Amino acid sequence: QVQLAESGGGLVQPGGSLRLSCAASGIIFRLSAMGWYRQVPGKERELVATIANGGNTVYADSVKDRFTISRDNAKVYLHMTSLRPEDTAVYYCKTVVGSLAYWGQGTQVTVSS
Repeated sequence: QVQLAESGGGLVQPGGSLRLSCAASGIIFRLSAMGWYRQVPGKERELVATIANGGNTVYADSVKDRFTISRDNAKVYLHMTSLRPEDTAVYYCKTVVGSLAYWGQGTQVTVSS
């Protein structure tokens, strides 16, 4: 059974930093591509960053040079710096096994003074 569990969200001031974690189980982690997505009410879920099993990364233009995705020991991380109010969203971890996509429950990130 595939399970993804995010943690690390919270309230942070503009310009601050936060690190999100996603613990994965039920998959062969070293073979799995992982991704972070985010969603705000009334909008579609959008890609933030992905990391392939070989370590190649892709970032949304809006987070390039501010966010870093990494992976280690069945966990994927999203290190977020220079946070802006527009980064406020629920952040989700995702993986794909075969043709099925699996999502975590999400963690809220709020950037506000």
